[in-house]
Amino acid sequence: MSQGNGFAPDEPDDVTLLRAHRDGDPDAFGVLVARHRDRLWAVALRTTGNPEDAADALQEALISAYRRAGSFRGDALVTTWLHRVVVNACLDRLRRNKVRAAQPLPDDLDDHVARGDVLGTSATAGADADPEAAALRTDQRRAVLAALDRIAPEQKAALVLVDMEGYPVEEAARMLDCPVGTVKSRCARGRHRLAALLAEAGVTGTGARSRPSDQGPPARRADEGGVPT
Repeated sequence: MSQGNGFAPDEPDDVTLLRAHRDGDPDAFGVLVARHRDRLWAVALRTTGNPEDAADALQEALISAYRRAGSFRGDALVTTWLHRVVVNACLDRLRRNKVRAAQPLPDDLDDHVARGDVLGTSATAGADADPEAAALRTDQRRAVLAALDRIAPEQKAALVLVDMEGYPVEEAARMLDCPVGTVKSRCARGRHRLAALLAEAGVTGTGARSRPSDQGPPARRADEGGVPT
């Protein structure tokens, strides 16, 4: 199983970097994190719902991964293991913050998401994009993120990984360290709850954005059972 992607053939793969870190290389872990940080940041931000919690959760996760590198068993991709640590940190933070009063989403959330969002945003659309359509999509994304903040954390994490980040269910199950059937159930329940919340907000669906071929299937429309992104 290939343990890394997105790097030149002459660069060490993820397993080699993690092994070098465990063996005392002071730079290896930093190289590994830099390789995957954008995707990890996007997942943290979408799971927590705000940049402050996302930054804190990501920092906690990376510290934990740094210290627990010896716990990596090699039965999954290194990036899967990193995602698992990040998602767990996000879920812990969501549970701790459950009693906190709801806060409005920041005005610049799209800018934060764009730092790690492989889906792209209106900021990456062509210069001739319809401003009215772009504004509508921004409002719809904001409504989705607000609605996601109101569903169960475990369901939210599953939807972020599968419907928003486009990971296959099997890969999301490895990231969440649970059976495939559990991920499917969480997604189904989360979509049902999300659809009701979006209906309350007046969001009836958006067109799916095209994805790079290696990022899995496109996100589905809200009225098709998926999460508009």
